[in-house]
Amino acid sequence: MDDTGTLLRSLAAAANLDWVGFAPVGAARTWESYRAWLAQGYAGAMEYLARPDALARRADPRALMPSAKSVIVAAAGYTREALPPLLPLHGRVARYAWGADYHRWVLQRLEQFTRLLAEALGHLEARCYVDTGPILEREWAVTAGVGWQGKNTCLLNPQLGSFFFLGVILADRELQPAPVPDFPTCGSCTRCLDACPTGALIAPGVLDARRCLSYLTIEHRGAIPEPFRSLMGEHVFGCDICQEVCPWNQRAQVAPKGIPDLSPFHTTLVLPELLSLNAEEFRARFRPTALWRATPEGLARNAAVVLGNLRDPAASPVLEWAAREHSSALVREHAAWALSAIPNMKPLA
Repeated sequence: MDDTGTLLRSLAAAANLDWVGFAPVGAARTWESYRAWLAQGYAGAMEYLARPDALARRADPRALMPSAKSVIVAAAGYTREALPPLLPLHGRVARYAWGADYHRWVLQRLEQFTRLLAEALGHLEARCYVDTGPILEREWAVTAGVGWQGKNTCLLNPQLGSFFFLGVILADRELQPAPVPDFPTCGSCTRCLDACPTGALIAPGVLDARRCLSYLTIEHRGAIPEPFRSLMGEHVFGCDICQEVCPWNQRAQVAPKGIPDLSPFHTTLVLPELLSLNAEEFRARFRPTALWRATPEGLARNAAVVLGNLRDPAASPVLEWAAREHSSALVREHAAWALSAIPNMKPLA
């Protein structure tokens, strides 16, 4: 009888987590593949991924917590709702950033789970991570039986699809091993590879972040390469295309417990407003959300590109202002590009 698994699943439900799995701690099986991925330059400018100390810790979670004996991985789902209509001069936001910053509320649920686990098992040393530690989360999620890695590199679960966050708990308690579910696979499906507008999925399960719209609109700090600007379409922050076309998201059976804030903060954004936000306004509006990651300059740059892609002459006045007077040379350059993309617009003198 899977007593440990039953206990963990009940505690996860009590902590508003949608799935949980666990495995004995050990060396990361895909670490060499991860290091090879970095060596190819596919991480782009995310240099923190390749720091020597971070690499050593990703090789084995015990480098983070020497007393760790088990890795617990939990999934917390977010919305699979249909995209809202896109109003004029608006840009789309990836679903995971519609509400409160997931780092905070997923961590709160993990901490509640560890408290419940300590009450059930006795004293427990544990550390919780939500994208905050050098851990190969998806590998441990596969090992722990949370899902399998799809061809779009996202973790897939037949009941949840892929619209969920992962949280990792390192615990100093040996947990009775449980059989890993016999999950399906992606089979011959290549919809995600075919749909990616920039060809960022260069092979099944291999992502070149330098071409990915999520990377370009969030992590990338410089100019967006011109060949990718028109391919951004209406995406001002992140991109869900490879998940939206995935059949497993269309078949998902379990409604996620969802984010704490039932009313989304930002399903779309008013693009002209982003071009004029100062640092204080940006902080007040976006600090509680994942949109904070993009920075004021980055969101303004993205807004300029999307306004160019929308090709709406109504954007011309704000783009002309931004191209001439914005404090950021980066934003000025992207605004000038956007103006050139709008029909019947004369080049700036």
